[in-house]
Amino acid sequence: MSTPAAAAAHATALSITLHGAQLLTDATLTLTPGRITAITGPSGAGKTTLLRALTGALPPGAHVTAGHLTVLGHDILTLPPEELRRLRRHQLAYVGQDPGSGLNPRMRVDRLVTETAADRRSTSVPELLRTVHLPLGEGLERRRPAALSGGQQRRVALARALARRPAILLLDEPTAGLDPALRDDIAELLRDVAASDDIAIALTSHDPDFVARCADHVLALWPARPTTAPAVSPAPAERRHTPAPGTEPIVEVTALHATVGTGRERHHVLTAFDLNLPPGTLTGITGPSGCGKTTLLRTLAGLHRPDAGSITLAGEALAPSYRRRTRDQRRRIQLVPQNPLGALNPAHTVGATLTRPLKLHFALAADRCAERVADLLTSVGLTPDHAARHPHELSGGQRQRVSIARALAAEPDVLLCDEITSALDADTADGIMELLRDLRDTRGLAVVLVSHDLPLVSAHADTVLPLGRPTDKDPNLLAVRITSGR
Repeated sequence: MSTPAAAAAHATALSITLHGAQLLTDATLTLTPGRITAITGPSGAGKTTLLRALTGALPPGAHVTAGHLTVLGHDILTLPPEELRRLRRHQLAYVGQDPGSGLNPRMRVDRLVTETAADRRSTSVPELLRTVHLPLGEGLERRRPAALSGGQQRRVALARALARRPAILLLDEPTAGLDPALRDDIAELLRDVAASDDIAIALTSHDPDFVARCADHVLALWPARPTTAPAVSPAPAERRHTPAPGTEPIVEVTALHATVGTGRERHHVLTAFDLNLPPGTLTGITGPSGCGKTTLLRTLAGLHRPDAGSITLAGEALAPSYRRRTRDQRRRIQLVPQNPLGALNPAHTVGATLTRPLKLHFALAADRCAERVADLLTSVGLTPDHAARHPHELSGGQRQRVSIARALAAEPDVLLCDEITSALDADTADGIMELLRDLRDTRGLAVVLVSHDLPLVSAHADTVLPLGRPTDKDPNLLAVRITSGR
């Protein structure tokens, strides 16, 4: 009879606070080699905090108020810095919710993967890229992070973690921003890795199907107190916005061509692409990772220069670069990026982040700004108390909601949303979509939503554009418009 494997990590009744706010309450967890433990629960319940505690990297000012935590036989929260670095370097691997922010923008993929490998000489970059289902033969290993989609960055970060051959692998929302087929592949990959390499894996997820497919154990966390829910519209879910006859689109895109990469790695992602955005409508953009969804949003926002084509806003031509657009044009088109951690200034509090667009565009007085900040936070499911926190003091889902609130603070005409619900639990995601529906109805807001969540897109979108990944035989991007008949 085989002896049960010793626990790789164990937390007992662990509670953590930050400046008096409860980040994690009474969490008990055991990680076993060869097994996968999924940590679930609503945004703000402490899932990311628990993963960070397992790496000995709590936010500054956070401390344990109850319980204890051991990792690989160590009290990791009291380890001397040198021992902690050695443990992280050789036995722990962590892939955060915003993996792109952890990739050196100046390094190519091949060097990123091998940088911290357990054995650089025997590490096969193509094999690792194939393991995480990244395409070979397209020069991807020679690209830098900026030339990758969000889903590709996430898989490069996973390949980088696997190259270390860790004893414990910690993954924060590993399938956020991935299409359903890739989610299934990642689930199978993690099960194979856990079993073959005897790795203890802990992951957070809001995807019940993914959890059911890959997890051996599930830990459900709940916040110490319920988070304020976003305001919702009483209108029925099947409602669709119908523009008045003759309504001109707020944005028109004509014959847009865009490429990513440089030199030999340069390739087309958008070819002869057309798009109209009527006021008050939601356009859903779907498709596999790497097909150009994020590039399209960045081009509309003026952050990615197209090779050809035109974009107009309310009938006026927009400059390709946001630097050459007027302040009002920049205000009217707002982007909510896929990775909010890299987009929020770590030195600014949430209140300061939301106050900046209010002062910049509307010159509001300080007391009026404070009122508006509280309203914005409440509208996206946070509390006014969050205004005093910094980005590192928030969960991934909370950072995403702050990013949405910042975009809404500018009172835009067009909102570009890149996987804004991927880090949110189902109830909060529905609340955010209802908030956007209210803004579409009351202000005529035009929304472009990039998402792999097809049920969510089909429930809320007026038009869906499924994009296909270019192939070597046909470099053109296939865009087919499907207009909801409901």
